Parts: sequence; C-alpha cells; structure tokens
Amino acid sequence: MPGRFAMTGAARRTIAIVGGGASGVILAAHLMKVSGGQARVSVIERSARIGRGMAYSTELPEHRLNVAANRMSAFPEDPAHLLVWYRNQRPKAPDEPGRFLQRRDYGRYLADVFAAAVDSASGSGGLVHIEAECVSIAQVAGGLELRLSNGTSLAAQIAVLATGHDPEPHPDRGFASAGTSVPPIDLDQRVVILGSGLSMIDAWLALQARGHRGEIVAVSRRGLLPLPHGEHRNPIKLDRADIPFGTELSYFVRWFSDLIQEREACGGDWRDVIDGIRPFNQQIWRDWPIAAKRRFLLHAKAWWDIHRHRIAPDVHARAQEAIAVGKLRLIAGKVSEAVDRGNETLDLVVRQRHSGDRIVLEDVSVLDCTGIVRDPARGSNPLISSLITAGIARTDTLRIGLDVTPDCAIVNVRGEPSDRLFAVGPLTRGTFFEIDAVPEIREQCMRLAIGLVGQPTAV
Repeated sequence: MPGRFAMTGAARRTIAIVGGGASGVILAAHLMKVSGGQARVSVIERSARIGRGMAYSTELPEHRLNVAANRMSAFPEDPAHLLVWYRNQRPKAPDEPGRFLQRRDYGRYLADVFAAAVDSASGSGGLVHIEAECVSIAQVAGGLELRLSNGTSLAAQIAVLATGHDPEPHPDRGFASAGTSVPPIDLDQRVVILGSGLSMIDAWLALQARGHRGEIVAVSRRGLLPLPHGEHRNPIKLDRADIPFGTELSYFVRWFSDLIQEREACGGDWRDVIDGIRPFNQQIWRDWPIAAKRRFLLHAKAWWDIHRHRIAPDVHARAQEAIAVGKLRLIAGKVSEAVDRGNETLDLVVRQRHSGDRIVLEDVSVLDCTGIVRDPARGSNPLISSLITAGIARTDTLRIGLDVTPDCAIVNVRGEPSDRLFAVGPLTRGTFFEIDAVPEIREQCMRLAIGLVGQPTAV
C-alpha cells in the first residue's frame, strides 16, 4: 500500500478527517508524523473536546480501559508513548505498565497527542480542528467539497471518514442507548440492560457510581459475561504457515479448540492462544468465505467476544460479586413482548434461551447495550446515509460497515474504489472485523498515513 495514493509534493496535500475521536486523532497524528509536519489536515469534529468520542468522554473513574496501558500507545513504533505521558502527568502513580488506566485519562492523552501534532506543523503544513459536523461530501474539479453544519464548505484533496460507532438507539428497538453515558433513572428502579458485553459493563458501572439500589438485569441471547484479563501475558508464537486461512468455519473452530487444549495441557492459558492469534485476525476474517463469516456472526461471535474483548480483573471481580449477592442478574434469552406503561417504564416478557420459559419483568427501565455492529445504511449519521444514497459509498456484503478495500479506500455502488475517499476505524469492520480497539486502529491509521503522504519522514 505505501505510496499507492500518494500525491506529488507533501506540502500541497490537503486532507480532511471527518470525526475527532480516537480514530481521527490517531490518523491526524500519523499524517503529521509521516509527512514531517507538512501535510495540511483538518479534523472536522462537532465536539470541542477533541479525542474523546463515545469511549473516552466519560468522567467516571470507574470506567477503565479494557486494554493494558503498555498496549495503548497511539504509535505502534513507540509502545511506551502512553506510559511516558502518564508518568509525566502522575509522577507519584505506581509504575505498572500492565495497569488499566481510567478512560478519562486516555481521552486527555489523545487530546495531548493532537496538540503535539498541531505543534509539529512546519512550512505550508498545518493541523486544525473545525468545530462542526460534516453533512455531505461531493466530488468537484481537483478534489472534494465537504459541506459543514455551520453553513460553510471545506475543499480537500482527500477525505477520510473516522466517525466511529453510531451513538443513537437501534432503529428496530427504540430503547435508550447506553454505555458510559446512562440517562437519569430512579435509584430504586429495576433496570433491564439488553446485552451482557462491554457496553453492559459500562452501563452497570455508571449505575453503581450513582448508588443505584434497584435490581439490574442483563438480558442477552447467551447470557455471557466478558472474561477478565490474566495477570501475565504469554502469547504463543504463531507463524502464518501455522494458520488455516480460508477454511470453513467448522474446520477452523476445531483447529483453534485443539490449539487451546494443547496450550492448557502444557500449563498455559487460553488467553495465550487468543493473544497469539491477534496479529492474524484481520487476515483470517478476510480469507473466510462469506458463508463462514455469516455463520461466525450468528453462532460464534458471542463466544469470541467474551474471550477476545476482556475486562480488567478487578472490574470482573466486582461484577461477579454483584451477581453473587443478587444485585446483578444475567438471563440468557430475548425479549418477546414489551408493553409501554406510559411513565418511561415498560413491562417485558423474556423468553429463556434453553427452556423457552417466560420471565415477566414488570415496571422496568430499559437500556440498550446490544452492541455496536449495525447496518450503516440505517444509522443516524446523515453523512453516511447521503453517501450511500448517492452511490458514492455502499455497505459491505454483511451490512456491518462500509465496503472498503484492504487499504481503506471506500468502494462505490459500481464496485469502484475511490482514490480520494477513505475510511478508518469501526466503519471498516466489514473488511477488517477486528478494528474496534486502539492496537488495531493505530496500525490501520499508520498504514493509511504512509499510503496517503508517502514513506515516513524523520521529524
């Protein structure tokens, strides 16, 4: 990919990044670093707080990173970058590279990464934050025109969509979305959380921080709780030749299960296998037949998520204690009936997964934490909708993201990749799948930066 889309003369490169969360900030930093500060980059983000996005806008200390600090640097070539920053901010904090930092601290880190990238500009380059929302993108002579919510327009040669997850409620359900942000709820009210993954943990922690006293019930198809990280990381060493790329899902699952059994028989841990295969996850996904991908999403994703997307050990211990004392209840099943009581609460009927028995939950507040994978054509972002309607972009075959090439170029309705419009982060999950966490996003952003402005330049 390096240089494929690069244009002659880095100083003339004008790039607009739509979205100023983690993906947008990390990409902007890499563009400035790779170009030696000469690229001209505008980050269009309606929030004044650059770098926060959905994940890092929380101010609750209970909300922690789900990945240890020594793997959360914005720069893969400088893994200690976050740790050095944190030690400068908190010189008296314990020196624990494997600790799980507060998300609000990571949001501040990203803001400082952006500020340092702004300071790195030289010559005709520059990095600016435009506090607005991009509502449409049109191709014009010589580049792109981005129309903004404040009535102005921005001209750019390249635009990169980094809009992240859709924060609005799922259109088919209509329940309040939740995660790190939870609407006001009476402290004694019974709360039903739809979903039992990472977003449920975030919502539960937010309720606990408020002193919530009512029962909290998490309902998901399988009733699985995210598992904790281990105390020590010892990922197995795998070579590409070891991995059965392109096989059917059943064969791959047997191979993977056997690998875990072999590791555990030698005194290791299943985490060693999950972490060891991580560098190959995107290639495994891309090489699977479409039928295997569909079967994975339907039958195996929930199991994969609780093992792959783990939580801090002490957070897991708190959740287990809450389950033991009856403050948190997990139900494997799905909502079959919902009756609005007219006072922002509902009566729910949950059909249990295995027995089929009905559980009636009366007078409950409902929070939707069912996940972040959805059809972008039915999302709340007007820019994405307009691009799809105009045929400039299209959804991937599975309708879980935009259709993009392996080097992040957006594919139009005729199947043609753009040489001016790109996407990074969760929008590209149809192609990459494993693209929600910073370790994967930073690699993607670094590769795209090199592709857009040429080979790395010493700063």
